[in-house]
Amino acid sequence: MGKITFYELRNFQGKFYECISDNLDLQSHLNSCNSIHVENGLWMVYERPHYMGNQFFLKEGKYPDYHCWTGLCDSIKSCRLLSPSSSLLQEKVLDVYRLKVYEKDNCTGTMTEFMNDCTNVHDHFCYPICSCQVLGGLWLFYELPHYRGKQYLLKPGKYERFTDWGSVKCSVGSLKRVLKTV
Repeated sequence: MGKITFYELRNFQGKFYECISDNLDLQSHLNSCNSIHVENGLWMVYERPHYMGNQFFLKEGKYPDYHCWTGLCDSIKSCRLLSPSSSLLQEKVLDVYRLKVYEKDNCTGTMTEFMNDCTNVHDHFCYPICSCQVLGGLWLFYELPHYRGKQYLLKPGKYERFTDWGSVKCSVGSLKRVLKTV
């Protein structure tokens, strides 16, 4: 069971809306989102309706303004609960973490494998990541090292081009496993 509360103003003030499950469109409930309280669960929040636009991973905690979740603006328009009962985790994808990254499209060229978080991909893989194959677990790609910048959630499957995970450029600076625990 998860619970997340969105507030229109900073520091948990103003109009608010609580969610306990996925929501495709928060626009009818809030005009903006300047703070969030995650009471429990792991969540992905999105800048646009229908799980589109920039996405941000949130775990249990308080986020008093949008800079705390590395938000680029006060626009959160949809959310998805990542829990054992969610559609993303039905196949127990959190049991084994394994990821192969490639320097070229179509999972070709130089390859390296990750089974743990990596704070700076360039220390382990000297090429841009243009494609990948998630063999187990849910992973977050960050555009910049040290878990900063735009975020992308990847579930098991083959991503033959960086656009398949939603990026507009071949840029992965760090990567992290989405763990069961918060």
